[in-house]
Amino acid sequence: MPYLVAGSTDQWVRHVEAAVLGGADAIEIGIPFSDPMMDGPVIQAAAQIALERSTTFESVCGELETLDVDVPLIAMTYYNVFLHHGLERAAGRLRAAGVLGAILPDLAMEESNPWRESAGAVDLATILLVAPSTPADRAHRLAQASEGFTYAAARMAVTGVARDDGDAARVVATIREASDIPVYVGIGVSRPVQAQELSKVSDGVIVGSALVERIIGGSNVADTESFVRSFRDALDE
Repeated sequence: MPYLVAGSTDQWVRHVEAAVLGGADAIEIGIPFSDPMMDGPVIQAAAQIALERSTTFESVCGELETLDVDVPLIAMTYYNVFLHHGLERAAGRLRAAGVLGAILPDLAMEESNPWRESAGAVDLATILLVAPSTPADRAHRLAQASEGFTYAAARMAVTGVARDDGDAARVVATIREASDIPVYVGIGVSRPVQAQELSKVSDGVIVGSALVERIIGGSNVADTESFVRSFRDALDE
């Protein structure tokens, strides 16, 4: 599942389409926010570019409506974006734009009921995260409450490129003790061989910063398709 920052280039929607052509099973769409607490320097820079280009929640949804892809779209952003827009309106707008799930890393499970009710009313999945520091009993509750899949953070860090698999295997194993929900590993996944290894213990991988860095660095849509295909090929070996 590649991650792209909406609005970081005027061709970002075409990059989404290219990622699908490259073999992505799903796409994570980052909706830019001014204080992205989970995101590292690369994604922060992309979000800042997007905001300076006047990207808004509404503009992202409007551009998503122009997409014609046959894979699930997952939104990732911060709770204040939805709270400001209105929870019911935000959930409904996402579904109207073709989004099937949302990741809100700053929304605690204990405080998530208002959002979950609004999202559930339009069949929008709320996807929860489990970190290496999450105690086992809490990890179990998060896995049982997550919808669609559970996001397993491979390391205690913001998003970015890493050279190893971190604590991914342990986090995934803890989730599987409590639920048979699919588990996707993210944070630090940057190379096809790394994705291949992680696929042995998980149901999928999320590749963000490595792709975002290329896009804001000037890569074209063909480059994005080729980059994603390198992961697809590694996973299919």
